[in-house]
Amino acid sequence: MVTKGERTRAEIVDVGAQLARIEGLNGVSIGQLAKALAMSKSGLFAHFGSKESLQLAILDHTADEFVDRVVRPALSEPRGEPRLRAAFERWLAWGVAEETRGGCLFVAVAAELDDRPGPVRERFVETQRDWLDTLAQIVAAGQRDGRFRADADAEQAAFELHGILLATHQAFRLFRDPAAHARARTAFDRLVADLAAS
Repeated sequence: MVTKGERTRAEIVDVGAQLARIEGLNGVSIGQLAKALAMSKSGLFAHFGSKESLQLAILDHTADEFVDRVVRPALSEPRGEPRLRAAFERWLAWGVAEETRGGCLFVAVAAELDDRPGPVRERFVETQRDWLDTLAQIVAAGQRDGRFRADADAEQAAFELHGILLATHQAFRLFRDPAAHARARTAFDRLVADLAAS
């Protein structure tokens, strides 16, 4: 059974993640969260002890949400193109959806953390490496089943797909390009055609 303290902590982290998508991790303050949740600063601070702990909790929460909404469902699809397409489409729905205010938290904080050493950056890098590894493993599984070319570079394919997703995020969120999703799907189809076994 979940305690009241655990529910409160989860609510704080959820609201913190929503704010971080717009303000960045460093833009989320204890005071701002306390106001948004109608809590005292000291009461909120007691759940984390430091801003760094709060930031780590926000990253962990977002990574768990990402696995639940993108990775697990994609991995339940048949190997090869269906699985890779599911990972791609689910990322689009999760990270570039119009209703997701601020877009993908991971994209939002990448520039913020790239030159800041410490535990928060390390955790962030871990989440991104896990995602790239997942994409490469999806390609490798398709290769083992003969659905993708055996000589294709799975890590290169993961790199290119990740690049498509990042470009789509920028085109859709920053440029408000109505063709962003269509362009992303065209790029994805080219990538899959290149991977396809003859």
